[in-house]
Amino acid sequence: MEEEVKLFGTWPSPFSYRVIWALKLKGIPYQYVEEDLSNKSPLLLQYNPVHKKIPVLVHCGKPICESMLILQYIEEIWPHINPLLPTDPHDRAMAWFWAKFSEDKGPIFFNFFRSTTGEAQEKAAKEVLEVLRTLEEQGLGDKKFFGGNTMGLVDISFGWLCHWFEVMEEVLGTKVLEQKKLPNLHAWAQNLKEVAVIKENLPDREKLLAYFKSLREKFVADLSNHNA
Repeated sequence: MEEEVKLFGTWPSPFSYRVIWALKLKGIPYQYVEEDLSNKSPLLLQYNPVHKKIPVLVHCGKPICESMLILQYIEEIWPHINPLLPTDPHDRAMAWFWAKFSEDKGPIFFNFFRSTTGEAQEKAAKEVLEVLRTLEEQGLGDKKFFGGNTMGLVDISFGWLCHWFEVMEEVLGTKVLEQKKLPNLHAWAQNLKEVAVIKENLPDREKLLAYFKSLREKFVADLSNHNA
């Protein structure tokens, strides 16, 4: 009997897409369940009663929550199909180091998008640039992908930079991931978008742009109400 795999996600979430990319890369058939986070399904609440968030992968009836833990699980269950991690123990440890770095630094990018005044936005943009420079110089170097010539775990972890972050920049009218400032990372983002698994599995850009514009307007309105 075929092992049942279900993914509970939501279309604007880069965390959902991390899991989609990994499953597609490994050729694992799965059923996708779109969640409305303003009206969460009883199944989502049953499978993730602690955080009540997406994504949730359900494999043979057992749920796994949090995108990075799901990626780890996928790699451990299907290790020989398009491995996400290198075989060398040191290289594998470094891949997890940078994957954790992506999680630790995530709030800096969120603060950048939330910043509403010129001064705050400038400060947030500098913090984002510092993170991206560290990633460029210490993580990526002159490689095509973080693991070398093929996409792996770290590329999936930071994959949202090649689509979601570009949309954020457009909404804010500020460009941070520029070719002249970050040539290697900029080239990486372009290369990643050409990988079939990524290219064929991205949310519609115009729909995402409208979503982020509406989110941005909400942040600005909330700040205005708070200061009123």
